[in-house]
Amino acid sequence: MPCAKIDPALHQARKPPWIKVRLPSNPVFFSTKALISDLRLHTVCESAQCPNRWECWSQGTATFMIAGDRCTRACGFCAVTTARPFPLEEDEPQRVAEAVRRMRLQHVVITAVARDDLKDGGATHFARTITAIREMDPSIIVEVLVPDFHAQDWCIQIVLDAAPDIYNHNLETVERLTPLVRSRARYRTSLQALRRAKELAPDVVTKSGLMLGLGEQETEIFQAMDDLRAVGCEVLTLGQYLRPSPKHLPVVEYIAPEQFDYYGQIARQKGFLHVASGPLVRSSYHAADFHPVRR
Repeated sequence: MPCAKIDPALHQARKPPWIKVRLPSNPVFFSTKALISDLRLHTVCESAQCPNRWECWSQGTATFMIAGDRCTRACGFCAVTTARPFPLEEDEPQRVAEAVRRMRLQHVVITAVARDDLKDGGATHFARTITAIREMDPSIIVEVLVPDFHAQDWCIQIVLDAAPDIYNHNLETVERLTPLVRSRARYRTSLQALRRAKELAPDVVTKSGLMLGLGEQETEIFQAMDDLRAVGCEVLTLGQYLRPSPKHLPVVEYIAPEQFDYYGQIARQKGFLHVASGPLVRSSYHAADFHPVRR
């Protein structure tokens, strides 16, 4: 389903003082940048213009984005380039594993562009990357942030067969706003994808995230939380949507930090095992704060 056009009646809210980004102040940032360049890897930190890139890279962490830097979808919130993707690079899983080794990561997050041009949506490439990391060091916690795979069981199963510790797929927004915010995606399809992941691999932790500030109502946020809990989702992230460029959806509202705290409390009351909620929270931000129990 094509993404709806941006409503010209929606005006960009004024950025508040709590939305601040710290610039790099130590050599680790530059060594992380050099390592990523040396291994010819993409990161969501750069491609999606993540506001936490300076902090994370300065701490020697990064979220790897596999399957190229060209996406087949054109979501109204996302800075990743929409274009015909290049063929998959066969050695990319090994290069990611080498980066994990050099960075000495104990919790790694792997995401990807949407690859609707591939029959399996890139599921096999995810599995090969997980396997390469496992072969290098089986003790590492592997978290994958995957597309919806159109909720096809066989694609989801390919990823799960590689035994990730955390299976993350973002709902992104409330049901009413999904046609405006997300390209070729459906709210119920994302819920079904999370449901099937939990049913196919009950021991794998499922995770999702919502962006706030796109015009959603509080009752809609709570409904999205309930919908996620109903499909067995255990970890939730809540963060502020930030507009990557004038071509993207405007920020309707900047949510105050204390409101994020409140939403986090409500989410915990609803039964999520772990909740990260704050203006600069993203799916992979401080992901290692949650420690899944391996069975």
